[in-house]
Amino acid sequence: MKNVLVRLQEYSAQATTTEKEVIAFLLKEPEQAAGCSIHELAERTFSSTSTVIRLCQKTGFRGYKEFQQSLLYELAIRKDSVEKQMEEIRREDSLEEIVNKVTYKNIVSLENTRKLIDIPVLEKCVELLVQCRAVYLFGLGSSLLVARDAYLKFLRVNKECFLCDDWHAQYLQAMNIREGSIAIIISYSGMTKEMISCAKKIKKQDVPIILISRFDDSPLAKLADYNLSVAATEFIMRSGAMSSRISQLNIIDILYTAYINKNFEENMRQLERTHIRKQE
Repeated sequence: MKNVLVRLQEYSAQATTTEKEVIAFLLKEPEQAAGCSIHELAERTFSSTSTVIRLCQKTGFRGYKEFQQSLLYELAIRKDSVEKQMEEIRREDSLEEIVNKVTYKNIVSLENTRKLIDIPVLEKCVELLVQCRAVYLFGLGSSLLVARDAYLKFLRVNKECFLCDDWHAQYLQAMNIREGSIAIIISYSGMTKEMISCAKKIKKQDVPIILISRFDDSPLAKLADYNLSVAATEFIMRSGAMSSRISQLNIIDILYTAYINKNFEENMRQLERTHIRKQE
């Protein structure tokens, strides 16, 4: 069952003014909203039934009926309020409070990412990984660290992959990417100009692009063939990507594990062969 509230939160930044009114009501009063017919919801939010239907479709639902059923299911299994744990870091926080808040943010980000995963899209991405001749990885900043993690993982199972730390080298790889390969671009914002430049070059080579990014209609999302969305609950006091990086690494782990599972025996033999044992 698809998660409604997470999808609405992730989509709200790009929503129209009228859609924002509907989203605000749904997030503030989900129990009341779940009991409304489409006409009642439109009336309460000063919108129209067509606006509600479009919002449902933009957030991944076929229509209002599926949207409402998913919301009812989600509310039925929701746990106690997590407002306390989701508070921002404050100057007066104790070390124990910082530990609890950062840890909880990461847990919530992982759980919300799980709810955003589109299984058919994920299945297609795994299929592309199995069939492609090589994987080209792209990312900058903290996303480059995630790309490096993916590179090391696929190296273990002898999957040909390429990654350059320097953006200019990544751009050259985008221009020279070979037919039969796939590109995995990692960018939480989906707006990194260097990654957009790479994506445009890759599109010209007719190579599939898998994007790991936030749930957003970003420039990179429009260029990608397949979007694997991540959720994040970043603190306003952000000294670098935190929960977003955890979510991206989780997607890499899922792709890698699913890839291994497709040819389990052979990949497990390869993992055993490439295991570097530590000297006593």
